[in-house]
Amino acid sequence: MNIGIRLHDTVPGTLRQRLAFIRRQGFSCAHIALSKVIDGFDMAEAPEKLKEELASSVREDLLAEHIECAVLGCYLNLADPNEEERQRTQAIYKAHLRFSPMIGARVVGTETYANPHSHFPQGAARSEEAFRLFIDALRPVVRWAEEADAILAVEPVYHHIISTPERAQRMLDEVPSDHLQIILDAVNLIGPDTADRAEEIVEDGIRRLGDRAMVLHMKDYVLRPNEVHSIACGTGVMRFESLLSLAKRHSLPMTLEDTTPENAEQARLFLEKQAAAL
Repeated sequence: MNIGIRLHDTVPGTLRQRLAFIRRQGFSCAHIALSKVIDGFDMAEAPEKLKEELASSVREDLLAEHIECAVLGCYLNLADPNEEERQRTQAIYKAHLRFSPMIGARVVGTETYANPHSHFPQGAARSEEAFRLFIDALRPVVRWAEEADAILAVEPVYHHIISTPERAQRMLDEVPSDHLQIILDAVNLIGPDTADRAEEIVEDGIRRLGDRAMVLHMKDYVLRPNEVHSIACGTGVMRFESLLSLAKRHSLPMTLEDTTPENAEQARLFLEKQAAAL
């Protein structure tokens, strides 16, 4: 199985040092957020910095450690009602989409959070107004993905604009393109008021989105008052059988989240043991 990890959840160091560390822990792919793993990288400067010189360096480090970039992270707010801010954000996405094929990344990954400084606070994220603003901002980004031969993968999250499998399916229908796909994070589909239906929700996500999933984000959870608290795989109440079956069926890479350098390898071994039992 192709199991990886968010690179910023590993030990501090240069990009090469982080990649070498996860390779020693038995991982084969990575989720890379450049601003979190390259000193001095400012997302606001991405249009100027994401050029061939940097790509060559990143590509060299990946090849040297035999690590695939499963996700190039660009988790910025596309639904900012401020048009000037939104256009700046779109330019950063465009730069990441151009950069992604240069380093062999499978997808540019994103979420659809509601900016707390906009008029879409968390509670209003599921409004039709928020959805329409996001879709309008998404269309040109997907067009740039097509031009760059890259893939933008959206990750549905319970509190965000694309919050449910149904809403994610609607997004895919409204912006039809093979260059718009899904990162499926099952825990992120579960809310504190829906946790009693967790397995049903995950199965619905697989049914609706499994064929469009490019990467699985893997983590566990426990319930706290008014919170689904994310933790490393194998340390909570999450059931992984359906997700692992999906990963095996479609040869999907999986990247761990909410691990520490001390428990990441154990989380990987847990998933491998679960998968072997299927």
